[in-house]
Amino acid sequence: MEVSLFSTSCKTLKQSPSEALLLQRTWFPKWNQVHLFPRKRALRPLVDHTGVLTWKRNHLQVLNCQLKEVPIIEAGCMDEIYNILAERLVPIAAAESNPNFKHIVGLCGPPGAGKSTLASRVATRVNELWAQKSPCFDSQVESPEVAIVLPMDGFHLYRHQLDAMKDPEEAHARRGAPWTFDPERLLRCLTNLRNEGSVYAPSFNHGVGDPVEDDIFVSLQHKVVIVEGNYLLLDEDVWRDISSIFDEKWFIDVDIEKSMQRVLKRHVSTGKPPDVAKWRIDYNDRPNAELIIKSSKNADLIIKSVDSSG
Repeated sequence: MEVSLFSTSCKTLKQSPSEALLLQRTWFPKWNQVHLFPRKRALRPLVDHTGVLTWKRNHLQVLNCQLKEVPIIEAGCMDEIYNILAERLVPIAAAESNPNFKHIVGLCGPPGAGKSTLASRVATRVNELWAQKSPCFDSQVESPEVAIVLPMDGFHLYRHQLDAMKDPEEAHARRGAPWTFDPERLLRCLTNLRNEGSVYAPSFNHGVGDPVEDDIFVSLQHKVVIVEGNYLLLDEDVWRDISSIFDEKWFIDVDIEKSMQRVLKRHVSTGKPPDVAKWRIDYNDRPNAELIIKSSKNADLIIKSVDSSG
């Protein structure tokens, strides 16, 4: 296992032989041959009286990284986080020669966490870096995209499927809850992507309120696929099988009150009266968010959301 976090010029930490062996065996066991950050951006280790390691590079911090805990990325702005995440994904895409290779990231978080924005910005940045660093394309040839976003929204149940449920009114009111999605279909899609290297997937038309079939094509040229959605890290039923497919599992950590304020603004912007929007949050969005937040324990990486409005 190769995880590069320190500069080789850092002083050696005082450790007993048993502590050194424990560190060697247990540090980031799931991140085999994947660097949390590029070697050129080496981080300096600090140790406080609790034994907690903290690394700092400019405004970026990876906090509370104890041996069995999940690393947390926190920055002064989201743009820096987008760059850091993209910079670590590009070498992964470049290192593989297998034409069917896919590095699949599961990006989870509650409503209003900024999943869609983060996934889109990171994928765009990966493609920009790939075009800059790939030696096999000259300035006259457009470099192909190697990163793509696959939203979970396309796997909503159709409205006619909600209409056919025992309590259609309740089904529509709770749309967005786990049982209003089709996780079996999502699992089949990701399994086919893993096995075959390409797949057609549905998107979601918010104006119509239903999925759009075969609207997203993940091709062989895509090496990094960011799957974003609410319930990707749930440890139950089919969701558990979905989670097992991901090479990395990211969770966006956001204060629930802040996320609900964002969702309220979103509801109002789509034409819902403020009282209806508040009712929907209390009846559906907040319970969903509380469930999703519990699944953060299954993540490999926690990303602290930064409110651009301050």
